[in-house]
Amino acid sequence: MGVHFITGAGSGIGAALAAAFAARGEELWLLARNEERARVLRARFPRSRTPVADLAATGSLGGGLTEQELPARLDSLIHVAGVAESGTVAALGADVWQDTLAVNVAAPAELTRLLLPALRAARGHVVFMNSGAGLHAPPRLSAYAASKFALKALAESLRAEEYGSGIRVTTVYPGETDTPMQVRLHEQFGLPYDPEAHMSPDSVAAAVLTALDLPRDTTMSDLMLRPGR
Repeated sequence: MGVHFITGAGSGIGAALAAAFAARGEELWLLARNEERARVLRARFPRSRTPVADLAATGSLGGGLTEQELPARLDSLIHVAGVAESGTVAALGADVWQDTLAVNVAAPAELTRLLLPALRAARGHVVFMNSGAGLHAPPRLSAYAASKFALKALAESLRAEEYGSGIRVTTVYPGETDTPMQVRLHEQFGLPYDPEAHMSPDSVAAAVLTALDLPRDTTMSDLMLRPGR
């Protein structure tokens, strides 16, 4: 039975991954933003462990988590949680940039650092849920795209640094997926939303499981996904 630590398991791709692991009888550690969210996660995934930490408060993330029980070994750490705010460069203030970079880049870096001993013990796998915006920056998403470009750099450095530890690193670049974030972004852009034109979170989760289940002699370093129609 594998041990898996997931951020962003409350909805969308993170919830789909948690459900897939639970169906396989795997051990789940689901990071919750607060105690209320932890209760919701435990109700949905009764066998899960739910450490609490606010990814936006990166400066206190390490201190808060090290006071709680953490896994001694970890087969995968999957970074799914993220935030996105639309707006032109002229309109976005420093607070949006700071919050976006904190949640989307600094928090994954710090969480990975804290869990590296457990990952090394299991020769585990780190998955970063990126975005097409991490390869091509669209207008009105500068802060989000910049954070995802930075997340790509974090993954590449980690892959090189931990190769000798046997840790595998995969970056996933999903296109438009039917998640609450996509619904909100379409509203902000004033665009109609058609769920059928998007990938399902379950499809993205299935692709991630494929990368995780590959034999030890193979690494899927980058995984690009796009809607099939």
